[in-house]
Amino acid sequence: MTQQITRSDFDQYLVQNYSPADFIPVKGKDSRVWDQQGKEYIDLTGGIAVNALGHCPDELLEVLQQQGATLWHSSNWFTSEPTIALAKTLVEKTFAERVMFVNSGAEANEAALKLARRYAVDHFGYQKSKIISFKQSFHGRTLFTVSVGGQAKYSDGFGPKPADIIHVPFNDLDAVKAVIDDHTCAIIVEPIQGESGILPATPEFLQGLRQLCDQHQALLIFDEVQTGVGRTGYFYTYMKYNVIPDILTSAKALANGFPIGAMMTTHKIAASFKPGVHGTTFGGNPLACAVAKKAVDIISDETFLQQVRAKSELIKQTIAQFNQQTPIFSQIRGEGLLIGAELIEKYHGKAMDFCHLANQFGLMLLVAGPNVVRLAPALNISVPELEEGLAKFAKTLTEFAK
Repeated sequence: MTQQITRSDFDQYLVQNYSPADFIPVKGKDSRVWDQQGKEYIDLTGGIAVNALGHCPDELLEVLQQQGATLWHSSNWFTSEPTIALAKTLVEKTFAERVMFVNSGAEANEAALKLARRYAVDHFGYQKSKIISFKQSFHGRTLFTVSVGGQAKYSDGFGPKPADIIHVPFNDLDAVKAVIDDHTCAIIVEPIQGESGILPATPEFLQGLRQLCDQHQALLIFDEVQTGVGRTGYFYTYMKYNVIPDILTSAKALANGFPIGAMMTTHKIAASFKPGVHGTTFGGNPLACAVAKKAVDIISDETFLQQVRAKSELIKQTIAQFNQQTPIFSQIRGEGLLIGAELIEKYHGKAMDFCHLANQFGLMLLVAGPNVVRLAPALNISVPELEEGLAKFAKTLTEFAK
C-alpha cells in the first residue's frame, strides 16, 4: 500500500488547503521519522507541539491497546471511567474545578468564548458581550475563533464576522486599558503567541490583564492550546507567571496526538453551561481520555519538566553559537521546547525555504509566520537525538547562508 501512494496523489484527491512537504512520513519512533524511501529524519516539529512524548511511545501505546479492546465510544448520553479519571486529574493538578472535553484547540476556545458570553448574560445581561483579543493572535479556525484571532488573513473572505470583538497590540497594557469597560465580558490571550512568531507575554502584561478583568468583572481566558501540557517547561504556563485565569483551554499535547481538547474553569463559571447549552459528539471519548490521562501523568512530573527546561537552554545556546559563526537570526526566543529563531531582514519571508532545505539534511522543522523558524520537539527527546538534530540544523544554516 505504501508504495502505491505518492505525494502527487495528495494534489489529485485532497482539498488543497494545505501544502505539505514533498515526502510522506510512514513510520515514527521517539524523535525519529522514516519516509516511503526509508530516509531517516530527526523530528523537531513534534507534530506542531503535539507529540510531546514522541512518536508511538510505548506507555501510551499500551494504554491505547487496552482501552481499544474495552470501550471506544459511548457518547455523552453516558459517561466513562477514563473521562472522569482524566477530569479528576486535571482538576487536582490545576486551578480548575470543572472540565469540559472536546476534540481540538479550536473547539476548546469556541467553548471558552461561548461560556464567557453566556456567563455574562446570566450575571450581567446581554449588553456585556465585548471580547478583547490581541493582534497577531491565533485561537483556531472556526468562524468565531478565527474572528477572535488577530490575523485578518485567516478571517477575511467568509462573510460577516461575529460582532463585538476588539483587537489591540500584544503586550500593550495601556491599549487594553483604553478599550476595556463594563461591557467587556472577556479577555483572551496566549501566554506565548505561537503562530505569529513565538512571542512571550511579559509577566507585567499578564498580571495587568488579571487586575483589569477583576476591576471590570470580566473573565480572563488563557489559550494554552500550544503552551500547555509541559511545552514551556511548566505543566501549564500560567503556573510560571503565577497568574490564574478564569478559563483555560488545552489541546495539542494533551493526548500526544490522539485528538482531544479541554476547557477548564471554576464551579461558578461552569454553571452557565447547563445541559443542552453546548455539546459535542466525540468530546470525552474514552479512547482519547485514557491516552491523555497517561500522558498527563508522565508530563506533569516535576523532574520531567525540569529536563524540558534544561533541554531548552541547550537548544538556545547551541543555535546562538551557530548564529555567531553564520549570523542569519536576529533573535532566538521562547520558553521550554517552544522556540523561535527570527531571520534577519535580509532573509525575511524565507523561513519556509529554511525548513524545506532542512528536509534535505534529514531534519523536520516548522515556521511561525514567514520570518521565524520554529522548533517544538518532543519533550522527552533524548540528548543524543537532540544533538543530532542540531548538527543537521547547523548544516542547514550554513547551506542556507550561501
